[in-house]
Amino acid sequence: MPTRRHFLQSAAIAPLGGAAQTPAASPNDRIQIATIGLGGMGTGDTQSSLANGAKLVAVADIYQGRLTRAKEVFGNDVAVTRDYREVLARKDVDAVIIGTPDHWHARIATDAMRAGKDVYVEKPMVQKLEDGLPLGMVAKETGRILQVGSQRVSSVVYKKAQMLLESGAIGELNMVEAWWDRNSAIGAWQYSIPTDATPENIDWDRFISGAPKRPFEPIRLFRWRNYQDYGTGVAGDLFVHLFSGMHFITGAIGPERVYATGGLRYWKDGRDVPDVMLGMYDYPSRGKMPAFNLALRVNFVNGAGETSGFRFVGSEGIMTVDGGVTVSKQPREAEPGYTIGQFPKAIQDQYLKEYNAKYPRQKPSADGMRPTSQDKYLPPPGYNDHLDHHRNFLEAVRSRKPVVEDALFGIRAAGPALLSNMSVFNKRSYNWNPEAVKVEA
Repeated sequence: MPTRRHFLQSAAIAPLGGAAQTPAASPNDRIQIATIGLGGMGTGDTQSSLANGAKLVAVADIYQGRLTRAKEVFGNDVAVTRDYREVLARKDVDAVIIGTPDHWHARIATDAMRAGKDVYVEKPMVQKLEDGLPLGMVAKETGRILQVGSQRVSSVVYKKAQMLLESGAIGELNMVEAWWDRNSAIGAWQYSIPTDATPENIDWDRFISGAPKRPFEPIRLFRWRNYQDYGTGVAGDLFVHLFSGMHFITGAIGPERVYATGGLRYWKDGRDVPDVMLGMYDYPSRGKMPAFNLALRVNFVNGAGETSGFRFVGSEGIMTVDGGVTVSKQPREAEPGYTIGQFPKAIQDQYLKEYNAKYPRQKPSADGMRPTSQDKYLPPPGYNDHLDHHRNFLEAVRSRKPVVEDALFGIRAAGPALLSNMSVFNKRSYNWNPEAVKVEA
């Protein structure tokens, strides 16, 4: 099978994040950020913003150890506090990164925008479906930039996939498959618990916030994704990434019907969310995009290790998106074929006579051999879409122009993910109106 490999150049495809490019800011126009929630994603997001020229001035976290670590990594001049409101009160903070557990996203993002700060909030944008549109209204009322942290919308790989689909590279789309499988303790959120996780070092009441009251139990903080009280399970952690990437590539805004199933198969460690989840979604036609079906899968017990990707299935080919983009085509047979073995012999003879007249047999030849094809597009070595996503956010902070993954995009990705959880727990399907962003009867 002939294969053509192409290397994507980010400069040729950027900008991708919806914030229009503007001339670079002056050296003194440095965006100053604060991070609220300095866990794994909060730290990674902070480093990506710093790599794009931002300056970290403050950190808020309810665990004292992370505040100590903030000074070790980012310098003693970084202000630290357990109370995020002290960060929001600072005049020298232009924007905040929210890397807290999911149940804090809506409240802190709202408070931040009302305090005049732009917001980069980790996905899913909200933990509860009903918080999505109100958060978008706050962004509109305050005029603040809000970007959700699903980096695929800023990736040159996903931009290339979008361009190929729009160009008709695989014909008419009819189905999308997406998956994210893992087979490790860390992949299943078995994060380390520090030895100094004591009531003195953790503001437990602040962590609980509006969640059900519980006695001090540090595993619920450091492995919060395992619990419905604070997180959104595999749907909010990984389905939402898949929805975001697929919506960006196709231009879809959401399904009209959601059904999901799953269960706790292996990681029976006290968690109350599934480690295996499957989802099925009906997408209506929209603009030039025909109706199609989406199938999602997350499995934390995949014995083959971690894999993640998409298959966009079309009438003329398949586009696979993983670390790059591959378009594979297998031409249809030139003849329709026939199934006449159960016909009477006289009818078979008559059928064959007419068939051979319509499709005369060709003598095999080299020229008559039909080619298959595969085009593969790869990003430059070392490419990092997190850096592009934070670059787009910071450029939007400067230019005041909108981002792609704003509050409306964010809730349209989070909505079907949160409904997937509801479908699993309630054992029923849901009708979803992606235009109005609401559940329908």
